Amino acid sequence: MSNRRWPAFRLPGVEFAVFLTRKRKNFEMRRYPSVRPGMFVLALAIAVVLWGIASGTSNAEKGFDIPVVLDRLPENLVITDQSIDNVNVRVMASQAVLRSVNPTDYRLEIDVSGAKPGVAVYDVDLSKIELPRAARFVSHAPSRVQVRFEKRGRKAVKVRADIQGSPAAGFHFVSVSTEPAKVWLVGARSQVMRLDEVVTESVNLSGLNEDHVVEVRVNPGVGTVWMEDDRPVQVRIKIQPDTPPEAPAEADGVGIQPNEIP
Repeated sequence: MSNRRWPAFRLPGVEFAVFLTRKRKNFEMRRYPSVRPGMFVLALAIAVVLWGIASGTSNAEKGFDIPVVLDRLPENLVITDQSIDNVNVRVMASQAVLRSVNPTDYRLEIDVSGAKPGVAVYDVDLSKIELPRAARFVSHAPSRVQVRFEKRGRKAVKVRADIQGSPAAGFHFVSVSTEPAKVWLVGARSQVMRLDEVVTESVNLSGLNEDHVVEVRVNPGVGTVWMEDDRPVQVRIKIQPDTPPEAPAEADGVGIQPNEIP
């Protein structure tokens, strides 16, 4: 048999496509001779890891409010005014550390054990507040707290029940009393000494047809005065039926009319 090789038969369009494919592969190999697909994946993974590390270690700030707590108040004093209840602070740390900073875990404690009647000003000192490692306070506002102190007073005053409404038809209100009849108030002396009584919460008589006992709270009505014993008081209400009109008097079984009396 003859060893002659016959030329492969290809359509013109197919021949042109094969030619372009070979040219493209040769161009890519000449341009990027050492690049492999796996290297692209590895480089991308390394970039993601480095970005995560950088974002976790870069510093950022977080602002929040912390409450002001006045500690060791002398027993003979009360606080009648306080310029602020919260201090706004800003903390700097890495993103990872800031995520662990919970604002509810912090408060500003101020020692007022040396206070006297009058106005006192205290500097805001954050040095005793412990933050996570690598975190620090960078600012706070305001920088001072102003507090007004007054001598404590104590006084016994009577309790007055506040009653509203009317009993059911055919019944009437007779009396009301409280147990206890007096309570002790404490607070700012100048305000306590002006009070002679305290009033209970409203008690509604509407629809009552019998005696009624109810427990209610007492409201001193002043911001810096409060009950020494905060237990509720009992209000006792007495209700009676209306008295029916008396029948005309009778003599020997015969009714006597007013115009028949000589």
